[in-house]
Amino acid sequence: MSTIGSFKGFQAVSLKQDGDDQPSETDQLSMEEGEPGKAPEPRHISRQPSVTESTLYPNPYHQPYVSRKYFVTRPGAIETAMEDLKGHIAKTPGETIQGFWLVTEIDHWNNEKERILLVTDKTLLICKYDFIMLSCVQLQRIPLSAVYRICLGKFVFPGLSLNKRPGEGLRIYWGSLEQQPLSSRWNPWSTEVPYATFTEHPMKYTSEKFLEICKLSGFTSKLVPAIQNAHKNSTGSGRRKGLMVLTEPILIETYTGLMSFIGNRNKLGYSLARGSIGF
Repeated sequence: MSTIGSFKGFQAVSLKQDGDDQPSETDQLSMEEGEPGKAPEPRHISRQPSVTESTLYPNPYHQPYVSRKYFVTRPGAIETAMEDLKGHIAKTPGETIQGFWLVTEIDHWNNEKERILLVTDKTLLICKYDFIMLSCVQLQRIPLSAVYRICLGKFVFPGLSLNKRPGEGLRIYWGSLEQQPLSSRWNPWSTEVPYATFTEHPMKYTSEKFLEICKLSGFTSKLVPAIQNAHKNSTGSGRRKGLMVLTEPILIETYTGLMSFIGNRNKLGYSLARGSIGF
């Protein structure tokens, strides 16, 4: 049975103490390997001061192999998605793109979903994009003139909820909660929910590029004035009186949360490399 003392690959090393003028074994070898006929001179080793500078890019706590699992971080993936969405906007004349953002949508059942948000001067587009096949799977258009409320705050859950999440985000309302059918509220696959909840994408700190497109603060700074301008220019019957921007907790009304627990733990809502399956 091997013990700690039986390792043969380690050799004893003498440490040089401060104030010790005797050259170390490494310095002695370097002096012996000098030119013949010359007096050996001790080699001076410059020591860098142990000062750690904190850098933001890349995140020192982020593991590179984890980011490579997300297909959105592959070279050219996010650029291809932006070009595809520009093609969709080109089909609608008179709209100007305000910006693109990569975020995580949290549905009414607390499931995480990777999304691209695109803001024009008239519309908010929520895109489900397949970064593996590089294609737009689903595109939801929300008229900015219909948005009447934006909430910013931390996520809260009912007291009896078994699957809670930390963090904060924002919620955008464009329809009446009173008119929401009960069937859509308790249907995890319903698309009739009159609001959308977003938080920052987990790849935010992988690079400076992703930091810019994953910022919720940057998205909000573009969205709010676009909605206000859309309200001013709207003349239809669906025109709202104005936009309210509130800072308050965001309620996610889930209780058991078994489906979201399994899905979020395995990142099923993201285009992710799952590894090889088989033998």
